[in-house]
Amino acid sequence: MSSDTELPEPDRIDGAPHPRETTALFGQDRAEADFLDAYASGRLHSGWMLTGPRGVGKATMAYRIARFLLTETPQDHEGGLFGGAPASPVSLSVTPDHPDARLVLSGAHPRLFILRRGPNSTGTGLSDVITVDPVRRLKEFFHMSAADGGRRVVILDAADELNKSAANAILKELEEPPARTTLLLVTHQPSRLLPTIRSRCRELRFAPLGPDDMALALAQAGIDVPETDALAALSGGSVGDEIRLVQLDGLRLYAELIEILGGLPRFDRPRAIKLADSCTGKSAATRFDLVIDLMDQFLARTARAGLVGAPDRQGAPGEARLLARLSPGPGAARAWADLAQEVSDRVRHGRAVNLDPASLILDTVSKIEDTARNVAAA
Repeated sequence: MSSDTELPEPDRIDGAPHPRETTALFGQDRAEADFLDAYASGRLHSGWMLTGPRGVGKATMAYRIARFLLTETPQDHEGGLFGGAPASPVSLSVTPDHPDARLVLSGAHPRLFILRRGPNSTGTGLSDVITVDPVRRLKEFFHMSAADGGRRVVILDAADELNKSAANAILKELEEPPARTTLLLVTHQPSRLLPTIRSRCRELRFAPLGPDDMALALAQAGIDVPETDALAALSGGSVGDEIRLVQLDGLRLYAELIEILGGLPRFDRPRAIKLADSCTGKSAATRFDLVIDLMDQFLARTARAGLVGAPDRQGAPGEARLLARLSPGPGAARAWADLAQEVSDRVRHGRAVNLDPASLILDTVSKIEDTARNVAAA
């Protein structure tokens, strides 16, 4: 089940295979083993939160789990012909030519519901949030898919994007889940979820990938990325972020941001206005998302510099020197961390109410200027 096929898939990174098309998962053996242990115990939770940085394999794992559960037969969990404990599986892998696996790949499996952002109110693009309407359709899905008695799976990607009404509707499903149903909530920022949602899910944690696993994952995706210190610094062990940075010229954008902010506590206003204006319009939505993400990166790296010192790997020329000046100690680190949270909340609200992208960017840069001035005066 999916949204309007004329719109881009909100859970696909441009230039990379979709998670449902990815067969192998690298660097997350611990998370897979934890799920398999729960499955073998016979007490599988109905709700799971897959948590960790964006782009490290959470959605790929969700589809691996879905394929595994959808191919389950009663004998798999009832101990076989003569009873006894069920066999303990050692992997979530499913052969690609299995009928259920082929249905998952085609997006047409009747017992799999994909919950993600759909069209906006005008149908001209994707909504910035997951609304309550597709969540309400879960009841219809549960009713229809119960006919054959097989296990049902829901993948929610990403739970961070639920609006308030949708979050409350998901909570109701987690409180009284139908039998033989598993809900997989992909979340990059679990702290944003309702505490009651978190309390009803078991957590699977995902870590950033090391260099070897990054190389394997990129090779599987068919992407040749020239590794650089800047790319390693800004991707932070996320395959998804590394692909986005390469495909969307993110390194050049981050270098431009560092140049705009290089004179703090005063920034280069004409260049900031030019950058903001380049992020307006429907065709610039992807660029706007990347610029906002790079600003988040800058704030996080600035806060970290106040605690552990300037980074060894620079995201752009001159970055280390700038961060050392802006964040000389723990007090400055707290100020920058507080700003990062404030900006994140502001951008989230701005997207929900469709504020002008250029205004959001300029507002963020102005808040960075104010914080730099306050830190310098402290």
